[in-house]
Amino acid sequence: MRTLDCDAILFDLDGVLVDSARVVVRTWHTWAGERGLDAERFIEIAHGRRPAETLRLIAPHLDAESEAAELERIEVNDTDGILEVEGALELLGSLPEGSWTVVTSGSRALASGRMRHVGLPLPERFVTADDVDNGKPHPEAYLKGAKILGASPEACVVIEDAPAGVQSAKAAGMRVVAVATTHREEQLREADVVVGALCDLTVLPQAGAKGSTRLRLTA
Repeated sequence: MRTLDCDAILFDLDGVLVDSARVVVRTWHTWAGERGLDAERFIEIAHGRRPAETLRLIAPHLDAESEAAELERIEVNDTDGILEVEGALELLGSLPEGSWTVVTSGSRALASGRMRHVGLPLPERFVTADDVDNGKPHPEAYLKGAKILGASPEACVVIEDAPAGVQSAKAAGMRVVAVATTHREEQLREADVVVGALCDLTVLPQAGAKGSTRLRLTA
């Protein structure tokens, strides 16, 4: 068991709070099938990355931005099989307002739509693909997440499920708890802690200096 004290928690969305795996796979297969491409090549590296960046890596001959827009159109309109990750609602409900946010490689419409669909609360502000110039594994998204919460990177803990996201958070100077929901534990070894499921985590508010509140995360 490991205990981490922090001022703020930054959550990835898909695979951490929301199970959207079925939709993601369907979307890539639909899109790739229409273009005569091998969907599995894209799916293999897509998780945790913005679609446009996945496209640039695998299919540089395509117009990444326009194809990413088409992928989003397909995804936004498909909510069949999207579920809350077990323990997500309870965990978010245990956190003080303003102490957490979501940092996702999806768009704002996609992220907010999925959270509402499964009944999760939305943070006041969150970071999406629309808010950054560089997607994960670049640290920009997590650094922006820390900034909107008013926390220093070293005082943040990130909850991730994908290697690209773990790399992004570590590059931002943050501690990372990886949840082995979409990847094997050995693929997440750069994280500070790896757990099998989100419900393995507990967070308790603690009294901090000068009346502030700190968070104690146990994994």
